[in-house]
Amino acid sequence: MAEEIIYTEKLQSNKTESLFVGLTVVFFLVFMWRMSLGSLDVLGAVFLAFFVMFLFYSLNYRTLVIQISATALRLKFGILSWRVALDNIENCRLDELPTLMRQGGAGIHFILIRNRYRASLNFLEYPRVVVALKKKIGPVRDISFSTRQPDEIIQVIKRLNYKDHKEAQRYTKKER
Repeated sequence: MAEEIIYTEKLQSNKTESLFVGLTVVFFLVFMWRMSLGSLDVLGAVFLAFFVMFLFYSLNYRTLVIQISATALRLKFGILSWRVALDNIENCRLDELPTLMRQGGAGIHFILIRNRYRASLNFLEYPRVVVALKKKIGPVRDISFSTRQPDEIIQVIKRLNYKDHKEAQRYTKKER
């Protein structure tokens, strides 16, 4: 049986989509122009690679889906997804980064911030929430993601973690 979803949000960015579609078209046209001059050369292959990359970005990074259940936070960006057990969340807060670090681009990025390796699933025009993990997932110690409702997400995660913490304490006391 599927787990009940407590919070869900689908986030899209017209700016990001326009940028990626525009770059896809530009690199397709430049590739076609290069092909019209003759055979596929190194520069033509580079234009083709950029066209394919931005086509993937255009299709994959259209919608970020955020779901929170009683046991997990799920983030899905096209074919890529993350699942974090709520009991593996040490802290959850608004992501406050210097402007230059915040403008790293839309999509999924892996960056080192304050000596902690972070996966970032974001659109540029929305605020972000950062979740610090108790146990790393691979090298990742933090996950940040864009949302329209950062305060609500932080409240939901903290309330669920607090509830689980209290229940765990109650069961531990009963067993003694």
